[in-house]
Amino acid sequence: MTSITVHRLDLGHFTRPAEEWGGSRARVEPVFGYLVRHAHGTLLLDTGMGTGSPGTDAHYRPVRRPLTVGPADVDTVVDCHLHFDHMGGNQSFPGTPVLVQRTELALARAGGHTVDSLLPGVRYEELDGEYEIAPGVLVVPTPGHTEGHQSLLLDHGDRVTVLAGQAYDVAGEFGTPYRPWLDRLAELVAGRPARVLFAHDHALREGVLPPPR
Repeated sequence: MTSITVHRLDLGHFTRPAEEWGGSRARVEPVFGYLVRHAHGTLLLDTGMGTGSPGTDAHYRPVRRPLTVGPADVDTVVDCHLHFDHMGGNQSFPGTPVLVQRTELALARAGGHTVDSLLPGVRYEELDGEYEIAPGVLVVPTPGHTEGHQSLLLDHGDRVTVLAGQAYDVAGEFGTPYRPWLDRLAELVAGRPARVLFAHDHALREGVLPPPR
């Protein structure tokens, strides 16, 4: 069994307007990062909301909790995507490689995708598709929320953990609507028990993923 541990970090919450999620009222959403320790080091998935901007803060009314880890604690940062609530703390890791899909970084640098002031001063390393960080620690593209969204698959041997970021907003939506990367995820899981954790939901999904179509 591969020795991989996962610790969820509470990075605060924000209020999503009703029109953004199709509900009748605004909803409060948690913001989680994940600290992953593996045989070859430690990584951090997502860095929270950072300083934001006046317009963004007025729209989402964020309540921030500070990161409890810093550059001395992690070898690698992975952003599931580059919206402000996932990459806002990247500038606190100026010399640490931050892994992001090339497509996602291009979208962010084109403007109108994130809080632009949060982009400079970060050592981005661009990925084109899947990337193995270490044995049992795999970046998997999961586009949908954004074109360059990515998730982490952690292979424990007899089971798998998927850190899904915002591949789906909440656990209850996982798999609906269908997205082609679900088939690739099922191949990698290979019928083993899987635990799927999210960036904006306290709940998780557990069980065996459906087989590839």
